[in-house]
Amino acid sequence: MIEVKIRHLPHAEGLPIPHRATEEAAGFDLAAAVAEDQPLTLAPGARLLVPTGIIMQLPEGFEGQIRPRSGLALRHGITVLNAPGTVDSDYRGEVQVLLINHGDAPFAITRGLRIAQLVIAPVSPIYLMLALNLDDTRRGSGGFGSTGLQGESAQ
Repeated sequence: MIEVKIRHLPHAEGLPIPHRATEEAAGFDLAAAVAEDQPLTLAPGARLLVPTGIIMQLPEGFEGQIRPRSGLALRHGITVLNAPGTVDSDYRGEVQVLLINHGDAPFAITRGLRIAQLVIAPVSPIYLMLALNLDDTRRGSGGFGSTGLQGESAQ
């Protein structure tokens, strides 16, 4: 079990700490820490940085991934704009979520609304090395669409 320390900021007082909806869920739900009497409105096509009121201490070698909630995306067109957003292990500022409204109606963000999920994942130590040559592959430099669609094979 890996321990992650979480601290509430004053504007998150009374909100639960991020939690999993089910025992085997990969993500911890993040709630909006907006004032009870001042909900935010996210207009169609607009984007907005929404506070969660938490700061956390991730262990070295881990990152927090901020991901959309599927129900908000399906029902309202609300998603995380830079998905997945990354929270680095050395970051100690407030976790905020960059939401965008791809729907056709304004969307109200109220206090405690579950706006995104946080997945905590290991980050492998990687060393990038400049090289003169790279190994050949079957795909080669084929880019977007080069592997075909639905059973088509790239020629």
